[in-house]
Amino acid sequence: MPERKYIGANTSWVDIGEGTQAFLTAPQQGKAPFRAVILGHERYGLVQHTLDLAAKFAAYGYICVAPDMASHWKGDKEALNRGDARLTLTPDQIKYYMGKGLDYLLAQPQVDKTRVAAMGVCQSGDYPLLLNSVRKDVAANLIFYGGVTTGEDVIAAVTAPILGVFGEVDHVISLDAVHKFRGNLERHRKSYEFKVFAEMPHGWLNDTMPGRYRQAQSEAAWAMMIDFLNRVYAGAYPPGRARSRFDSDISVDYDFKKNVRLE
Repeated sequence: MPERKYIGANTSWVDIGEGTQAFLTAPQQGKAPFRAVILGHERYGLVQHTLDLAAKFAAYGYICVAPDMASHWKGDKEALNRGDARLTLTPDQIKYYMGKGLDYLLAQPQVDKTRVAAMGVCQSGDYPLLLNSVRKDVAANLIFYGGVTTGEDVIAAVTAPILGVFGEVDHVISLDAVHKFRGNLERHRKSYEFKVFAEMPHGWLNDTMPGRYRQAQSEAAWAMMIDFLNRVYAGAYPPGRARSRFDSDISVDYDFKKNVRLE
């Protein structure tokens, strides 16, 4: 995929080990060491939307690596990118690819090794939690409209605070599923912040899908995410304490069955 030129971001394609390709972004300004993020891609593979998210992190002053988890897949990648094929990954494969991203970042001298977060979007929503369940050097978990089916064994092993962002009219994730996920975190005394955005469909961060993208709410979510990370790194979630916030704006007539898929 050809690289775009991004304001505020230097970008490159790198091999992060054993033939695993990844998109790497770094800030054009600022002084090292930088905070960093491992970014999981959606079901379409490492498409433009994920590259854009990675570049935006760099504009915010973060180094970001997005592993291509189809690096060793023998299927039709063009079909995958169109959404006409499916990449099914086992939990061990997810931990492998996300772990490769984490190892790569930790090996970079310009990365602050105490401030590396993991992010998942849609299908990759539980990928940060899978990684954090086996890697305690993950400092924060960022989940956008995903992750609600994470197993309790994984949740029990998570050590870093979680930001979960969801949409009221998401046709994939019901509010019942969000509340069940929240209940599992509460039961295991995990720190989290959840935000349910009013009237937002599935995929509303994705500006490559005009029918789904919501610019104002997307920018608000980005500001919230950066604020969350700033507070995590300032000590807002100390070890030994479970702290939580839940902010939801929904219709009293909410009906998940009425939510529809937007293009």
